[in-house]
Amino acid sequence: MARELGVSERTVGRRVARLEERLGARSRFQLAAQAYRRGWL
Repeated sequence: MARELGVSERTVGRRVARLEERLGARSRFQLAAQAYRRGWL
């Protein structure tokens, strides 16, 4: 994913963690489910 976005793996991890916190997700699975429900995916 990092390569596709042209950023480092660490940056991707930070962005994912920020989204998890913002959406109240406890896992990446929950994050994906919430993103799907919001129409982001």
